[in-house]
Amino acid sequence: MRIFKAALALAAAVGLSSAAGAQTYPSRPITMVVPFTAGGPTDTVARLIAESMSRTLGQQVLVENVGGAGGTRGAGQVAKAAPDGYTLLLHHIGQATSATLYRKLPYKPGSDFEEVGLVTAVPMTIIGKTGFEPKTYKELVDYVKANKDKVTYGNAGVGSASHLCGMLFMSKVGTPMTTVPYPGTGPAMNDLVGGQIDLLCDQTTNTTGQIKGGKVKPYAVTTKDRVKSLPDIPTTTEGGLPVEVAVWHGIYAPKGTPKDVVEKINKALDAALDDPKVIARMADLGTEPEPKDRRSPAVHEKFLQDQIAQWKPIIESAGVFAD
Repeated sequence: MRIFKAALALAAAVGLSSAAGAQTYPSRPITMVVPFTAGGPTDTVARLIAESMSRTLGQQVLVENVGGAGGTRGAGQVAKAAPDGYTLLLHHIGQATSATLYRKLPYKPGSDFEEVGLVTAVPMTIIGKTGFEPKTYKELVDYVKANKDKVTYGNAGVGSASHLCGMLFMSKVGTPMTTVPYPGTGPAMNDLVGGQIDLLCDQTTNTTGQIKGGKVKPYAVTTKDRVKSLPDIPTTTEGGLPVEVAVWHGIYAPKGTPKDVVEKINKALDAALDDPKVIARMADLGTEPEPKDRRSPAVHEKFLQDQIAQWKPIIESAGVFAD
């Protein structure tokens, strides 16, 4: 009987401690890890919402860039962090594709995290250096087919959004290109603007400014409909070779993070996505916040599992894997 009472007392103490922790959370700054280099599209999304979330939570949300290994290095760091809500991950579609792309992944994307909520789905653009010969998307497709050994395509490494888009484009064209991996799309964009590589497929959050500034040549957007902020750029479908992919982003916490803490983070995310300044800035970058009904942890969890299942056969058929 004494043992039973002691067990009850311990359980009650643990429950009270957890509840108290949730009530006082957050009591110090929060780190949001972006698993890519600074200046890239995912980094842009993170910094945009972090500022607004900081105001709601009453503590600063600090963005930390932990690039490398296609996003798996930073994601692995968060998976091993204390499940207390003070270390978060903002990742994109790579959280789903890494489950198939990597043979020796040190964590399980679908089970080693608590999904907090979806943030935004960003369209992608296929762009080239300003002096590149093809003038239209159709001409680009024909040019790549005829000059496969000459065309260079930059990406941010295996598993990155730019890699996935390029992989889909090459599979649709039926022709490989010479790929040039970078530690992030920021450096890749710099080389594209400088004329060191020919092509890049990247998110509108990273390309809109360069396109409007005339620093790169836009060929197409990878969505069914034209992007509002780039109305003059046709879709890949209009160009005769559909390549449809949008890069969604979500926030994660380490597995075991208390439900009440996850809910607080989710409410701060929800408030950020309703912030007029965030909405306006996202519109400038060619994207928009996820709808209200797609921001919950439950929806995020199901969506991630669906995405893992969707990309698995595509990656396996392409035969692209990393150790």
